Amino acid sequence: MKLISWNVNGLRAAAGKGFLEYLHGSGADVFCVQETKMQRGQAEFDFKEYHEYWNSAEKKGYSGTAVFSKTEPLGVAYDFDIEEHSHEGRVITLEFGDFYLVNVYTPNSGEGLKRLEYRLKWEDDFRAYLHTLNEKKGVVVCGDLNVAHTEIDLKNPRTNVKNAGFTPQEREKMTELLDSGFIDSFRYLHPDETGRYSWWSYRFNARANNAGWRIDYFLVSEDMKDRIGEADICPDIMGSDHCPVFLVLKE
Repeated sequence: MKLISWNVNGLRAAAGKGFLEYLHGSGADVFCVQETKMQRGQAEFDFKEYHEYWNSAEKKGYSGTAVFSKTEPLGVAYDFDIEEHSHEGRVITLEFGDFYLVNVYTPNSGEGLKRLEYRLKWEDDFRAYLHTLNEKKGVVVCGDLNVAHTEIDLKNPRTNVKNAGFTPQEREKMTELLDSGFIDSFRYLHPDETGRYSWWSYRFNARANNAGWRIDYFLVSEDMKDRIGEADICPDIMGSDHCPVFLVLKE
């Protein structure tokens, strides 16, 4: 089963840059996107053989997630039953026969870390939600987690310690999640690889210079680690400031 995740930084814009062609040529059984920045009715798309699931932010042109699945899931849930976290379209959960797939767009702490306190509370609540799911069956989490976990996950760690996405507090929350029973599938297969990033600033020719960050992930619960077949990053796919990441689950 091939799963792909991509922060498209605006699905309407990405559609004009080859998104649908990539989707239909990718071989993905399930394709998750973050930062759709739209309501479903704002554009026409032909997703052909995929079932569609959308969670849009109340604020137009902001945040939002969507999932396209060839297999109709047993159930679909949006957000995670906490009112303060239910306005930005950040989480979609699909239930399949033997696991849950959670597509997530983690809140950014923002310029000047103005949302850091909220972000840390969100992390605790989201982790608790994942464990509630994992009590029933395996869990796969994918999306833009808005954190570079270790120093090899970004080009310039020393100069970014106080910036959103690489603060000690955010990195510690990622450590807590992994220590609580989740595996970073890319690092599981590529533990020491450097220069592997999934997001690049639009400034300073960052992508051309590969001065990036790895902030897009596939995590799996410990009970599913033997199903990790392939997990990698696709930096040659353009159309967003992020690139797709993927996971292949073995039977």
